[in-house]
Amino acid sequence: MSVVTPVAAGPLSGSRAGFGAGGDRVARGSRSEPGERVETTGADLVYFSSVSGNTHRFATRLGEALGRPVARIPLHPGDGTLKATRPYVLVLPTYGAGNGPGAVPKQVIRFLNDPENRALIRGVVAGGNTNFGKAYGLAGDVVAAKTGVPCLYRFEVFGTQDDVEAVAEGLERFWTQQ
Repeated sequence: MSVVTPVAAGPLSGSRAGFGAGGDRVARGSRSEPGERVETTGADLVYFSSVSGNTHRFATRLGEALGRPVARIPLHPGDGTLKATRPYVLVLPTYGAGNGPGAVPKQVIRFLNDPENRALIRGVVAGGNTNFGKAYGLAGDVVAAKTGVPCLYRFEVFGTQDDVEAVAEGLERFWTQQ
């Protein structure tokens, strides 16, 4: 498992600072609204997946391989919000062909704009497409840089069984060091 050295962390809030490389911005409503459904999770893996389900397939296979719980960041704003209650590793896809703006899904930005969720992140695993070239897995680099945690691994589209095994083995080592 390759580990990318994280770069200096920056805030995930405030439109003056922006959210990341290429202009990712803070999503509106970064905190739960009154009356909004909030689901808490003690999962070791928190992930976001679009309707394609690629990251969902990877994260659920990874959770099964590890025997650890996984929790999904809601896809639609009306689905409520997710609140982490213990340290976790984030699994996310890269959006927008990795061309800077929009590489990090807005739902992930919203989740990480919650200071409690941001404080509990310990690492990132990023999905992407090697057709993106240098921007392959860019969302993982952006989140790692902004949160000061390592980008632990990149996988192609929904990952292979070899990817699942490599990440599971690496995370077992990673968690024992935390």
